Amino acid sequence: MNGLPGINFPGVGCGLVIRRDGKVLLCRRMKAPESGHWSIPGGKVDHLEPAFEAARREANEETGLQIGEVSFLCVTEQIIPDEKQHWVAFIYVTDDASGDAILTEPDKLSEIGWFDLDNPPQPMSVFAAQAFAHLR
Repeated sequence: MNGLPGINFPGVGCGLVIRRDGKVLLCRRMKAPESGHWSIPGGKVDHLEPAFEAARREANEETGLQIGEVSFLCVTEQIIPDEKQHWVAFIYVTDDASGDAILTEPDKLSEIGWFDLDNPPQPMSVFAAQAFAHLR
């Protein structure tokens, strides 16, 4: 297939809900899709990469955390007509993350922080909001 995933054809993404001490780690996006929105760590699944491994890799790349065991949470679909973006994402959850969360990709993310599940910052990305709905 020629073109860009998520733009010329639906892309396959992943995300990881990282929980610690009753809070969830969120990152504020600087790039499309959903620039300026708060989201869980995640990104594109590479060819021949299992989605759960992609979620662990992306979370480590974005936060510096070492991710242990993850469990499947849900599948989400992100269709954003204004941005001409379409993604299907496999979402996982973990309570097994070690280290201190730091902003390791300042060219992609502007902020990172731990938030209450019942009082997340706004605006939230589509797939983070869908993941939160499955957690409740």
